[in-house]
Amino acid sequence: MIMKNAHYLIAGLVLLAACVATPEPSPGEVEDTTPFQTIKSFSSSQEIKNYLQENQQESSKSNFGFFGGGMVAMNDMAVRTMAVAESADGAATAPSAAPAAEYSETNVQVQGVDEADFVKNDGKYIYVLSGTVLAIVDAFPADDAEVLSETDIEGTPQQMFVNGDRLVVFSRDWEERITIPEYEFLPVPRSESITRVTIYDISDRSDPEVVNEYEVTGNYFQARMIGDHVYFVTNENVWFYNDILPMPAIREGGEVLVEPRVFYFDNPERNYGFNTVASFDITSDDDTINAKTYLLGQGNTMYVSEENIYITYQKNPPWQWYETNREERFFEAVVLFLPRDVREEIEQIRDSDISKPEQWDKIAAVMQNMYNTRDEDELDELVERIAKAVDEYDVRQEQKLRQTVVHKIAIDAGDIDYVTRGEVPGRVLNQFSMDEHDGKFRIATTTELWNSRSGRIAFNNVYVLDEDLEELGKLEGIAEDETIFSARFMGDRLYMVTFERIDPFFVIDLSEDTPKILGELKIPGFSDYLHPFDENHVIGVGKETSDNQWGGISIKGVKVALFDVSDVSNPTVLDQVEIGDRGTDSEALRDHKAFLFDKERELLVLPIREIVDTSSFDPRRGYVRQRYWQGAYVFTLNEDGFEERGKISHASNEYGDHYWYSSPSAVRRSLYMDDTLYTVSQTEIHAHDLDDLEKISEVDLPYEERKYYPEPYFIDEIAVEEVIAR
Repeated sequence: MIMKNAHYLIAGLVLLAACVATPEPSPGEVEDTTPFQTIKSFSSSQEIKNYLQENQQESSKSNFGFFGGGMVAMNDMAVRTMAVAESADGAATAPSAAPAAEYSETNVQVQGVDEADFVKNDGKYIYVLSGTVLAIVDAFPADDAEVLSETDIEGTPQQMFVNGDRLVVFSRDWEERITIPEYEFLPVPRSESITRVTIYDISDRSDPEVVNEYEVTGNYFQARMIGDHVYFVTNENVWFYNDILPMPAIREGGEVLVEPRVFYFDNPERNYGFNTVASFDITSDDDTINAKTYLLGQGNTMYVSEENIYITYQKNPPWQWYETNREERFFEAVVLFLPRDVREEIEQIRDSDISKPEQWDKIAAVMQNMYNTRDEDELDELVERIAKAVDEYDVRQEQKLRQTVVHKIAIDAGDIDYVTRGEVPGRVLNQFSMDEHDGKFRIATTTELWNSRSGRIAFNNVYVLDEDLEELGKLEGIAEDETIFSARFMGDRLYMVTFERIDPFFVIDLSEDTPKILGELKIPGFSDYLHPFDENHVIGVGKETSDNQWGGISIKGVKVALFDVSDVSNPTVLDQVEIGDRGTDSEALRDHKAFLFDKERELLVLPIREIVDTSSFDPRRGYVRQRYWQGAYVFTLNEDGFEERGKISHASNEYGDHYWYSSPSAVRRSLYMDDTLYTVSQTEIHAHDLDDLEKISEVDLPYEERKYYPEPYFIDEIAVEEVIAR
């Protein structure tokens, strides 16, 4: 009986405290606030190592440093610029045609806050990170489109911004540095991940020139541009080896330019990360860059308004927290239900002046005696009652653990200032689950718990927090047993989609501090992304579903729906379109920057990989084959609904016969300049007339296919002997 119910004696507890706005102190200074919310700063790397040794989970202090030989030091940045358009005498010629009067921009969440992407345009030129090359294309007018320059980017390019005659590229890379461990005599190599930030002067698009280049420790996370100021975040695990702790730094030409101060909280985490927030003026010619580093959990979601950066992550306390709270659960959820004589005897032992191990030996003996002397039916009833109490206790404690940590960092003209830290129950889906409006921070979360008796417990929540991230109002327990698939804050409303078997589309009022549900619509399928059409309509992009023969749910093709929310208490689907069979996919489901919509032009463009027929087993190849089509679907979209204009593909063959998720010819972005629609893949840019989608031109991009698998080869016996001899 004891062994059967032993699993009920394991749980955890973490301490939660109120959110307090805390200004950044000088090194070592501690603000007089609650101990678990005080922001502090380290004065040395040794302080950080001591802190990690005291607080971090044991397994995270092992040798995870990517140290040792076998690594080749990276060469200095090499830029190859090729002038493609030349005159008869070889001089580069700059096109003089006027730019488009109207052109699309990157689809962003917050107006005025640009988001980095691998494709940008300014109404005249299209800038593309094609493989490891920055290509600048003179794209308008489309009849004369051509590549003006190709610039090699060191590392793995991620995203970029364009601002007038300036362009910045963020790329991921590795640096090998030589260091001498503490009290050792031989230098050792140490490899670390870095983010390369390269700023170009592109006043001559045929010959970009490097203005500044920074090497920032950590992996590139995300970036935003507000006006002329660029803000970006890098993060990296905090691992040290041989007493070497790589400290955050920003270098220029190998020389340390900035060593950001490192701030932290007295909140134990299972894993720590350096989260470096940096900013610079993209128009400036000097090397001024501002940066601060925060020792936090591993940030994985970021929302940025015009005034603040919010970095969030799921709270993940060390295992020690679970271990140290087994005692508390025993006395609160077990002892309370024991027979009075047993309970009193255990309380006496607890109050005795003996060690904890000795106390438990005596308590265990009392418990064993109870099991040996009580009637079996009485024991069964007792164990069931205790098991239920333990289960309820575990659920309460797990809810406290399943928290999202929110860090608020103020930004203003390049300045970076930490504001405060807060927590809300549940986990965040993505950046669209967060919003700032009239000084208030709104966030939608999913709480998902597991326990042995009830199994999976899931529900959803909306919280409204003030400027100090203290709770003003909440709405909890939305759509039990379902999880959030998409959310979009629009002014005083939140549109939210949850899913388990059907798609409840919720309209939630946020005009008051306490949210309330105004209306709900239940339809098959779900939406992964919601986009505003106007104040009375919302576009949803997701998947269609249907019941299957086993009583479950089958995921079908991509579904695009137009929701009518003019009657908030009774939202309806005005029109919807389903594309392809099961397995059909769109990058827009995961990345909103792949979504192109213009209400005035009644234009909607989506990249689609469409399964066009059912699967069949190929006995010759030994796997299942499906025919698919990849390209862009172009729709007319207005208040009457959807009308397909046509489809555009970059593939050499209209239909493929196998899955290839990473095809370089896959259309990933679309944009327009006046009446020309451009579709962009890694290998090409195609230009089409917006009215009839007739092809105008295409431009080959300088993409070099990376071979992930070696090509098979055959050698004869002589060649084999030669190989052996060598």
